[in-house]
This record gives sequence, structure tokens and C-alpha cells, in this order.
Amino acid sequence: MKAKVPAVDGLFTMDPAEPRLLGTKCRSCGTYFFPAENTCCRNPDCDEGELEEVRLSRTGTLWSYTSANYQPPAPFVAKDPFEPFAIAAVELEAEGITILGQVADGIGVDALETGMPMELVLRELYQDQDHVYFTWNWKPADDAAGGE
Repeated sequence: MKAKVPAVDGLFTMDPAEPRLLGTKCRSCGTYFFPAENTCCRNPDCDEGELEEVRLSRTGTLWSYTSANYQPPAPFVAKDPFEPFAIAAVELEAEGITILGQVADGIGVDALETGMPMELVLRELYQDQDHVYFTWNWKPADDAAGGE
């Protein structure tokens, strides 16, 4: 059996039931960052810089969306032949940040509506001889009353 691993280490957990994006939070001002910030707090009003790794909420509200009708350049891994896909900007209410990401396969812009609840899911990206590589996507939440 092939090992299941993230395509890029450090961006998300591999929990298939409840994956989480990995970010950081400034201990002084409470500002969240994704991807994780490892150097200093980028909040211009904060003079501190002690950051802690945090697991971000896995649900949020669809703030905006669009369709990618062209194949992005490498390192993007596209299906062959290329299929257009949706991109969503999802606001995480608890953290107050908006995360841009691809929408899960088979869900186009016609299925999306600003303000709808969204959730984080894992998707197989590609395989090699030893591994199955995963990435994260957004999809409409199964439970419209969900949230974290």
C-alpha cells in the first residue's frame, strides 16, 4: 500500500475526516497567518513577533469565487486534458482571515453562491511509485448550519 502524504509539507493536516490548514498566530496581537509565518508578525501595528503554530478552522463562508478556464503554469499539477476549475475565497470567521483555494473536483461556479458555508477537504493530486500525494480544496459544507 502506498503512503498517503501531503504534496507540500506544512500546509495542512492529513486527517481525512477533519483536515485543517496549518497557520500561525501572533501571541501578542492575535493576528493569524496562512501560510504559516515563521519570521515575525506582519501586522504593522504589532511590535512583537512571537508566533505559535495553530490549526485553523476547517469551515468558513464563501466570500468570493471565480473560474480558472486556462491551465496555470508549473508547479500547478493539471489533469490531462486540462479541465477548468473553480477557485474560492473562504473567510474563516474565528480567525478573521480569508483563504484562497481551489474548489473540489466536479463543483463548478454554478454550484457556488457568495455567503454559503464551505468546508476544507482533502483531494488526491497525483501518485508515484511509493506515495499518493494529497492537496486541500474547498467544497460547499454538507451541514449548512456548520461552523467552528
